[in-house]
Formats: sequence, C-alpha cells, structure tokens
Amino acid sequence: MHRTYSMRATRAPTASQIQNPPPPPSSTKSHRFFGRGGLGHALRRNTAGAFGPDLAKKLSQLVKMEKNVMRSLEQVAKERMEVAQQLSIWGEGGDEDVSDVTDKLGVLLYEIGELEDQYVDRYDQYRVTMKSIRNIEASVQPSRDRKQKITDQIAQLKYKEPNSPRIVVLEQELVRAEAESLVAEAQLSNITREKIKAAYTYQFDALREHCEKVAIIAGYGKHLLELIDDTPVTPGETRPAYDGYEASKAIIQDCEDSLTNWVTQNAAVSAKLSTRARTLSQRRRNNIKARTEGHDLSGQDAPLDDWVPAGQHKDEYDDEEDEASDDELVTSRRHSRVEHEGDLNGESRGRNQDPVVA
Repeated sequence: MHRTYSMRATRAPTASQIQNPPPPPSSTKSHRFFGRGGLGHALRRNTAGAFGPDLAKKLSQLVKMEKNVMRSLEQVAKERMEVAQQLSIWGEGGDEDVSDVTDKLGVLLYEIGELEDQYVDRYDQYRVTMKSIRNIEASVQPSRDRKQKITDQIAQLKYKEPNSPRIVVLEQELVRAEAESLVAEAQLSNITREKIKAAYTYQFDALREHCEKVAIIAGYGKHLLELIDDTPVTPGETRPAYDGYEASKAIIQDCEDSLTNWVTQNAAVSAKLSTRARTLSQRRRNNIKARTEGHDLSGQDAPLDDWVPAGQHKDEYDDEEDEASDDELVTSRRHSRVEHEGDLNGESRGRNQDPVVA
C-alpha cells in the first residue's frame, strides 16, 4: 500500500515550461521505417549527402547524424523507464526499508527517463534549425552553378571563336548571374549566422535544464539511501521496525517541488569567465556593436537653428575689451602701412625719436 507509481499524478506544467513552452514532439518518435538498431543509423549516416547539391552535403550529413543521436536518446529514455519499473518490482519482495526506498528510487529514475524524453523534443528544435540552414545552402547552389556555367561558356567561345557576337550576350548574362549570386550569398551568410546561434542556444538551454534537473534528482536519491539501515546484524537478530515511510514521501515531495519550481535564473551551475576571457569577449562584442551601429556624425556640425546674428553677441563681452581690441587692430594696420611705404621708397620710413636734451 506504500507503492508509488509516479512522482506527479496531475502533471501540471512546471515553472520552466510556463516560462519556455515545450516544443512539439520530436519527429523521430514516429514514422520509423528502419526501426531500432545499427542498420538505420548506418544507412542514414552513409547515405546523407550522397544526393543533393554539393554545398549542402556536409550539413546534410550533420543533420542525419544528429537524427541518429536523437534516436539513441529516445531509446535510452525508454529503457531507463523500463529499468525504473523493474527496480520497483524487484524491491517489492524485500524488507520494508529496502522495498520502500527501491520503490521511491524507481520513481526518481523513471522521472529521469521522462526528462530525457523531454530533452529529445527540445533537441529536435536544434536539429530542425540547423536543417533550415541546409535548405538555404541547397537553394544557393543553383545560382553558383549558373554563374560557373556561363563563365565556362565564355572561356570556351573565346578559345574557339574569339570574334563571336555571342560572347557579348554571355558577358551580360554573367553580370546578371553574378548580381543574383551576390544577393544569394549575402542572404546565406546572414541566415547562417542567425540560425547557428539560435540552434545551439536551443541545445545548450535544453542541456542545461536537463542536467540541472538530473542533478536535483540525484541529490534527493542520495537522501533516500540514508533511510536504509545498513548496520550489520548477527544471525537470528531482527532489525528494528521501519518507520521511514513518511520521510521517503516527504523527500519525493521535496524533489517534485524542486523540479516544478526550477527556472533558468535559479540554476546552480554557472559558467564564469576569467578576466582575460571576459575582456576579450567584451572587446569582440563591442567591435560587432560598433560595426552594426556605424558612426554617428549627426553631432559633428552645429545645426543652423542655433545660428545667432552677430549683433546679438555684444552683451557677451565687456565693452572695455572690445574697445581695446579695436585700438590694437587700428594701430597694427597703421604700422603695416608705414612699413609698406618705406619698402616702396627703398628706405626706412620708421619714426625716429630725437634724444631729449636735459
């Protein structure tokens, strides 16, 4: 009567699922043609990239290999849940403490299997996003092929018929093909960067949540083991009656609460960069931000609205300073005129002062 068949009977959405809704079920969980085992894995891995454009072959092989990984993860999740159930069945015939603890351990291991099953669904988000890059690569290949074909035709005509009028027509087509190819290559470059960041964000977020929750379950599993009395007994001696049913149920409840309330912001493990790595990473982000924003020259010149007529500036200076400046300007102009006249007559025209006779 103390058997526990599931950690959460209602299966209410957890805090992380509310914050980040789960994706649809993985595409690998249905429409299985080759079934389990190595045959399907080997066939997908070897035939991936054998068909289709050359540009998309390598990424196509990666996508197929990731599908093999997901099939393996799915199989591990299913077999782990079966193992958890078998552990509970085996422990049912043991002593009370062993029976109760193995039952609760089976619950925790079954929960890990379900977490792995959920991880497969989130892993598929990553794979589908990478698959979209492959599709873009496949769409770019025809523009490359067209440009190369025209280039080859021009080279062939120049070799066989240098004066052929078709060369001019092909060169015009090549210009148009290069323009189309340039646009396609730019789109491929932009989409590749965008999608690869999104894809591996999906994978690392899913991996972080999965590992954190597995670590939580492992911690509570060790607390359950403390309920087993492993003190050696002599033959004929009976162990004290087991009184840990309420404690084991409380541990399971605590584990359920921890899993339900877990969110990314409360993750226990954080990746901390060294000072050097943090500085270099920040420099890289600043460079990217500067290139994205460009240079703002709007404040380089004062706008015309701030222009003020000269007559309105008279109150900004002292009258004595203005008068002194005017006198200095007149004096300097007078001296310049006198020196200039002296140069024209070939003699110095400077003012000579007679000595004063005492």
